[in-house]
Amino acid sequence: MSVEALKCKECGERYPLDARFVCENCFGPLEVAYDLSGLEPEETRRRIQAGPATIWRYADFLPFERPPRTALAAGVTPLVRADRLAERLGIREVWVKNDAANPTHSFKDRVVTVALAKARELGYGVVACASTGNLANAVAAHAAAAGLE
Repeated sequence: MSVEALKCKECGERYPLDARFVCENCFGPLEVAYDLSGLEPEETRRRIQAGPATIWRYADFLPFERPPRTALAAGVTPLVRADRLAERLGIREVWVKNDAANPTHSFKDRVVTVALAKARELGYGVVACASTGNLANAVAAHAAAAGLE
């Protein structure tokens, strides 16, 4: 599997993998397009299971040629069984993701570790965001750990 391009979710226009986030034609959001033709399910499962206990175990599905090194290990947080919630909902079992196990205790750590790794790959030395809390905290922590301003 390989990363092909950025692709507009609205009109399908394709762009190179550079620093852009919106389609120039329709202003639609861009997402990473992959070539899945060589994907072997069993080999992919083995690679994921053998990967590190971070988001980088899913590197085959992230927009990098090879997993970057990041200073803070985000992702692969534990699941906690919520029996009382399951009972209240009238279902057999419920599991809740405990994202407090992430470096800044937020689910935002996953996207920030990927975004900052991509920013470094693209040669940026300064990062910023608009946030009311968790995102700014995650960006500040990950940027500091990565040596970015």
